[in-house]
Amino acid sequence: MNETEEKNLFLKVWLNYLLGYVNIKIESYFIERFINVCISKNIFLWKTSRKKSTILYANVSIRDYKKLKQIAKKTKSKIKIENKKGLPFILHKYRKRKIFLIFLILIFIGLVVISNFIWNIEIKGNIKIPKEEIVNVLNEQGLKIGVNKNNINTNLIINKIRLNRDDIAWIGINLKGTNAIVEIKEIDKAPEIVNENEYFYIISNNTSMITKINVQYGTAHLKEWDIV
Repeated sequence: MNETEEKNLFLKVWLNYLLGYVNIKIESYFIERFINVCISKNIFLWKTSRKKSTILYANVSIRDYKKLKQIAKKTKSKIKIENKKGLPFILHKYRKRKIFLIFLILIFIGLVVISNFIWNIEIKGNIKIPKEEIVNVLNEQGLKIGVNKNNINTNLIINKIRLNRDDIAWIGINLKGTNAIVEIKEIDKAPEIVNENEYFYIISNNTSMITKINVQYGTAHLKEWDIV
């Protein structure tokens, strides 16, 4: 796990603590299938642990927990909430006290502040260029995890990358919520153009037999059916 992935994981866990999460127990004979479906649905599970081969413990956000019921039905799994954690449950416990209102205000302020920063960079369209290389280029131009969206000039970043990279034909940057969605189109390398008026050699990678020779200029040094 690289530094960017570690930051993303930390931020996801921290946000889920603010919004609330639950610790669940999954019982199934198809645990691996259950996990794979969750991954395909972008459902974030963390602090997972196995007990026997049919029991899995994991943390999941309140929002994603609601999606698990349908997945459990498809994978013939049973889900049970073991614990409820996070600020919403703490505030609910002390809802009759003044501290509840204070925490509620702090959460609101925190969410407003967090929404002004980039917490995820998504790369689309790259085939030959590695994702890590594109992320490093974006970081050099000021687009990185944790940067304030108000300090990002997408047009300037796009122009600099297009000037400095000869393998990118087009790049677009869309700031959506706390996500930066970067779409690129790579340049297809043009084939080498051969001047038909020039002399050149044809070399076979394997042992071959000449089946036909058409001499237009000069003298042939080999004849048909020769092995080369």
